[in-house]
Amino acid sequence: MTIRTLLQETAAAAASYLEEIPERRAGFSAGVDELRSGLGGPLPELPADPRAVITHLAAAAAPGLVASTGGRYFGFVIGGAAPAALAADWLTSAWDQNAGLYVCSPSAAIVEEVAGAWTAELLGLPAGVSFGFVTGCQMAHVTALAAARHSVFAGVGWDVNERGLIGAPAIHVLVGAERHATVDRALRLIGIGAASIVAVPADGQGRMLPHALRDALRRLTGPIIVCAQAGNVNTGAVDPLDAIADITQAAGAWLHIDGAFGLWAAASPSLRHLVAGADRADSWAIDAHKWLNVPYDSGIALCAHPEAQQAAMSVRAGYLVHADFDGPRDELDWNPEFSRRARGFPVYAAIRSLGRSGVAELVDRCCGHARRFGDALGAADNVEVLNDVVLNQVLARFLDPAGDHDALTRSVIEAIQNDGTCWLSGTTWHGMGAMRISVSSWATTSDDVERSIEAILRAATDTRAARTAH
Repeated sequence: MTIRTLLQETAAAAASYLEEIPERRAGFSAGVDELRSGLGGPLPELPADPRAVITHLAAAAAPGLVASTGGRYFGFVIGGAAPAALAADWLTSAWDQNAGLYVCSPSAAIVEEVAGAWTAELLGLPAGVSFGFVTGCQMAHVTALAAARHSVFAGVGWDVNERGLIGAPAIHVLVGAERHATVDRALRLIGIGAASIVAVPADGQGRMLPHALRDALRRLTGPIIVCAQAGNVNTGAVDPLDAIADITQAAGAWLHIDGAFGLWAAASPSLRHLVAGADRADSWAIDAHKWLNVPYDSGIALCAHPEAQQAAMSVRAGYLVHADFDGPRDELDWNPEFSRRARGFPVYAAIRSLGRSGVAELVDRCCGHARRFGDALGAADNVEVLNDVVLNQVLARFLDPAGDHDALTRSVIEAIQNDGTCWLSGTTWHGMGAMRISVSSWATTSDDVERSIEAILRAATDTRAARTAH
């Protein structure tokens, strides 16, 4: 057996899987016991033929795979894998480059340099921002907020790299009441605990209230970070970023934006008004494996103050071969990892294949599909849409004549998942159980949306009838 034969057969299996996606059930079909039986067993004692290993893996894993690369998967703001990005990701694995140092892979370093600059331009960010390619928005927050921590401490004469956090001046981080959980987790990972977090009230769509932020800042002194949000994970709503930037700058605080998926609205001429003011922030965290539709995992931390990001992340060691600070990029100077996958290749391929207009069309199309979901569900009997559909998120709730709306909504979601036509998940919004639809994939078509709407309304009708009968 040659490596060519193995990879050709593997590529054929992967292609067959992708070709089956349009008619495959959107969710998984196997339970825990079946998957453990197929994939588990005792530790192998002897080598096995690689072809046999891959054949077994493909067959045993298949029932537990979800069709998240398909057009009818609407869970968790998960994008699909666009063709060029997927192909580049395969090349990335074959090339097997350690993208930590320039000397380990000059091509990986230069591609990240190019793809990072392209991304910043697509998002309308200032020229010259720095960036680090990381696993996802969680680590993008860690990276960007570490830069913020370094900068705001330096502003009060505290060198956090030298002195650490013990004895440091009190730091305050102001966040929206409806922020994503990854922000709190990132703060914890960089040593900023919950006692330092000040939650700022939000409106009914989850947008931070500027007057409440101004009032909170007036009561605080010392180093301050403000975390705003472009794209609430439930409603898609965007904080009023221009007003928040005015208030934050007046207070001398650092402004960080969680733009995991919502900041991609800046790439659309018809939607970029929603994120007006985002370019005035000091740092940003985004995912490429959401709306850019790059395979997992892919996040990017961007910073308007390269010296702060580099100071927070860079490291030196005698055994390493470092590039000059003013020369080509050593990627480990911009993210928390030493050895790391060359994540820039798929991002580069996605942007090069789509172009500026293609990224805008992808974002617009997903939002158009979301509006169609919102209109159709809002027009149905006993269905309530809970959010203004401004981006790609839709929240819906199913009304029970007996008054137990949460129980009915949960039952409808379960019925939809079991049906398999589409897959979506539930959430709790302002104390109410809700169904959450996230349209994030390049593969979603109008037909996918209409099929899914029919399945959702059918599940609601059948579930309500079954509950009434009992």
